[in-house]
Amino acid sequence: MSSKIGITALVLSIVALVLVLMVFQRLPSPTTPAPEEAAATQTTAEDSEIKKVVWHADFADPRRFSAMLTSINNMVTTFQNDLVDYDVRIVFVSHGIRFLTDDKLVGTPFAEDAALAKRRTNLTDRLRSLQEVQEVKLELCDITRKAIGLPPEKLMPGVKSVLSGVVRITELQHQGFAYLKVE
Repeated sequence: MSSKIGITALVLSIVALVLVLMVFQRLPSPTTPAPEEAAATQTTAEDSEIKKVVWHADFADPRRFSAMLTSINNMVTTFQNDLVDYDVRIVFVSHGIRFLTDDKLVGTPFAEDAALAKRRTNLTDRLRSLQEVQEVKLELCDITRKAIGLPPEKLMPGVKSVLSGVVRITELQHQGFAYLKVE
């Protein structure tokens, strides 16, 4: 009988030892922060990073473009108020070229219509303010520009040409830029 008690005690001791080891493996080591602390540290590190956003403008509707400018202004103002560094860009493709030039683009698929003619000055002023005051970067698909034969000097000052707008958006997304588009 005593050998059965000894074996049982030995088995229970081994089980207890295994359980203790399992508990210790789950406890954070003194050099490893607890999961909550690691998450807090990660959040703090993320908060100190540059907020990167790319907006896609490939549409012709001036009201939609106005809504996009309002959203961008609200975003950048929030970043500034929160003292957050940011890199916000607008990549213009296809019909978006209409908003980067005063040229009426007659004879192209992007020709000025009455709605754009009515709002052009306001939209251009707001876009320039985003660019010059709030440092929003403007990039234009050079495929679009070349397809309609628009000389680069007819673009707003400070617009950067990129080989392909959609390729540029993809590159920026791979660099950690969030993608936004007003629908």
